[in-house]
Amino acid sequence: MNAGFATSSLTSVRAWLGAVLVTLFASQSVYANVKLPNVFGDHMVLQQGQKNKVWGTADAGEAVTVSVDKQTHSATAAADGTWNVMLEPLAVGGPYELTVKGKNEVKFTDILVGEVWVCSGQSNMQWSVKQSNDPDLEKLAAKYPKIRMINFPQVGTQSPIWSHDDRRWKVCTPETVDDFSAVGYFFARQLYETLGVPIGMINNAWGGSACEAWINRDTLNADPKFKPMMDRWVQMETKFAELTAKGDQLTDEEKKALTGLTNQMGGNHRPANIYNGVLKSHLGYGIKGAIWYQGESNAGRAYQYRDLFPLMIKSWRDEWKQGDFPFYWVQLADFYPEKPQPDESSWAELREAQTMTMTRLPNTGEAVIIDIGEGRDIHPKNKVDVGRRLARWALAKDYGVKIAYHSPQYKSMAKKDNKIVLTFDHIEGGWRPFDVLEPRGFSIATEDGKFVWAKAAIQKDNTIEVWSDEVTSPAAVRYGWADNPIVNMFGANGLPLTPFRTDSRPGATINAN
Repeated sequence: MNAGFATSSLTSVRAWLGAVLVTLFASQSVYANVKLPNVFGDHMVLQQGQKNKVWGTADAGEAVTVSVDKQTHSATAAADGTWNVMLEPLAVGGPYELTVKGKNEVKFTDILVGEVWVCSGQSNMQWSVKQSNDPDLEKLAAKYPKIRMINFPQVGTQSPIWSHDDRRWKVCTPETVDDFSAVGYFFARQLYETLGVPIGMINNAWGGSACEAWINRDTLNADPKFKPMMDRWVQMETKFAELTAKGDQLTDEEKKALTGLTNQMGGNHRPANIYNGVLKSHLGYGIKGAIWYQGESNAGRAYQYRDLFPLMIKSWRDEWKQGDFPFYWVQLADFYPEKPQPDESSWAELREAQTMTMTRLPNTGEAVIIDIGEGRDIHPKNKVDVGRRLARWALAKDYGVKIAYHSPQYKSMAKKDNKIVLTFDHIEGGWRPFDVLEPRGFSIATEDGKFVWAKAAIQKDNTIEVWSDEVTSPAAVRYGWADNPIVNMFGANGLPLTPFRTDSRPGATINAN
């Protein structure tokens, strides 16, 4: 066997298998001491105004008591060593101590009670404060001891991880804020400065991750729409097992194949890998809601995302057992080179799938950022506006603050001679095109589906008329329908018009699964 391969590939295989075995062993071992997963710790924030679950392990049959403030709750560890209690609702305040006693005692200090949110997704949510705009200024001003964040590691596995002991809650200071999720931090900061209560952020984002990696495998298998995707993974997993079993008898071609499959098996695209390796360790912790920034890795399968993304949200809600908690996401920003003519776009189709999710599930919302991307960088550095636009949804929908939160959105169309007249929702106060007065970013087509750039004009009733001298009998209009569209339409509230199309022609990703 090639020595380099033995070092890189088989070592990776053994490390991955070893991690799985350690996880399985931990789940079956005898628990000599009371232990809690790492989401419980010093400086944590507990969600105010609701019952909160506290859980852990101990010896089978061991009596466990949990105390915080004036509350004490008791439980007996089950045969598998697990136990849990439900704390009664706590009011905003602190700092408190939480004490867990069994045969040993575990004590957590400096606990605050306020608002807890999960910040999740791929690299644009993982993107840190130090990687974003003006990190030097942000660091100087990051004196918010009542904002706390815990960053979870990136572990991909098919076996649930119970705890990540090396990750702890951090208090926001100039010394710690560098590694906070930038979107999560700016979201939290806006909430804190508005509400004046402690804010806790659970950051579990993983750069490059695919949506299916965040979903329970049984849930995916139960839906026939995802059978082609799941069958493809089963084939890869079978091949991986076959190659691994051959050991030193691999051909050079098989060695190369095993190297690639090894990365896939422990990676962030395999169905349920992140669900098990990251999410399960804190799924059930008391939260207010979740913010999400992901979709880039699923853009090539945008039509599939129409069902996959709502399924993920619903599955999280079902397993968290906190009802239909708020779930707000960031629509994909503009990216890739600008194109001279209207064309199909997988990124536009992914944005469309994201927007559709608002009609599929309650308590959901979308922060549109089609104006702040960077064509040459998939990670736009302006994360302040992203966090603020997400915060608008939370402040308006969950905290009763009277503030604009919903981007203008297409409602209906009507033909008028050689023009199409568009109506919109969420345009209180009217329009404010950016930079120039005439609307930009519209295209128009006849029944044959060939789109050309269009002219547009805002009417007194806030409708928009769209036309082109090249199209005498228009059938459809699109706005912002490109990877990186040139657009300038904003409501008077400063929020950008949501990209849309009036047609339903099959797109570039309709058959991708």
